[in-house]
Amino acid sequence: MSQKKDKKRPEKPASLKILADYLGLCPATVSLVLNNVPGRSIPQETRERVRAAAHKFNYQPSLLARSLRKQRTFTIGVLVPELSDGYHTMVMGGVGDHLMQEGYFYFSAHHRHKPDLVEEYPRLLIGRGAEGIIAIDTALDHKLSVPVVAVAGHKKIPGVTNVALDHRHAAELALRHLHQLGHRHIAFMRGQPFSSDSDDRWRSIVAVARQLGIEIRSELTIQLEKDLTSPELGYPVVQQLLQLKRKFTALMSFNDIAAIGAIRALRDANLLVPEDVSVVGFDDIKAAAYHNPSLTTIRQPLHDMGQSAARILLQRIQGFKDYPKEHAVPPQLIIRESTAPASNRR
Repeated sequence: MSQKKDKKRPEKPASLKILADYLGLCPATVSLVLNNVPGRSIPQETRERVRAAAHKFNYQPSLLARSLRKQRTFTIGVLVPELSDGYHTMVMGGVGDHLMQEGYFYFSAHHRHKPDLVEEYPRLLIGRGAEGIIAIDTALDHKLSVPVVAVAGHKKIPGVTNVALDHRHAAELALRHLHQLGHRHIAFMRGQPFSSDSDDRWRSIVAVARQLGIEIRSELTIQLEKDLTSPELGYPVVQQLLQLKRKFTALMSFNDIAAIGAIRALRDANLLVPEDVSVVGFDDIKAAAYHNPSLTTIRQPLHDMGQSAARILLQRIQGFKDYPKEHAVPPQLIIRESTAPASNRR
């Protein structure tokens, strides 16, 4: 005995006109509600009816139709060196949150600081409809055909708005903290040459050290080279520094990830942090507060920087005339367990 199975086919999503006819509203009103167009006095009861009907009839707005109608794609391209935990992901989180809130979609492309990809990817993203580009820690060197906002951008390029930390203030916060704790023999870690912040941050450190009377000695200055996003970045360079057997009571790291690797290298050399060597990081990534010891660091408001970049880019795309040409972000010193008064134990 056979039984017929009543298999229900998935219904085809309703069109905007069908939805409007069902509700007894004009298509324009339904469109305004579903696209969250601001500044329209549509009663809340009507808005709720429209959303309930859209859910009932599985209505999906056509991005293609919207794009053709408005000659817009509502799509942004995001350039980033790599996709992993830490600095870049926290900035990307802020970018994505703001674009989602404003009804924009985005493509991301990671380039590993390779010059050919940094050159090629913007063209590819624009060719796929990106109305603007957000470049995070990316070494742009010329104008593009769409508006651009560069997070950690320092070059003055026509058409590019830079969103960058105030590195001079950051250097003052970090070095004054160490100076007030009595540290005079300080080791410094320079960032990789391909990192957007490296040169500006180092110039700021040199200027503030001179102002405070702190000597920057070449034998206590180490250089990051590898393109890594793990604590392995800071471990070998600090090992090499320790082999020179030069006295230092504090280390100023280029970023938090490298600082965590540095602390491991110090511990493997039977040195205590902060009893023997104080360590200051940079960025205040999420792991900084939970490392042992918790990391004293310069906080960059990374999520806020991403949101600011997205907000400024949309202002430019929408034709605002008074958008900022440069957006300086204030740093904050976060004092935790990895710094203490200078000790003569070593």
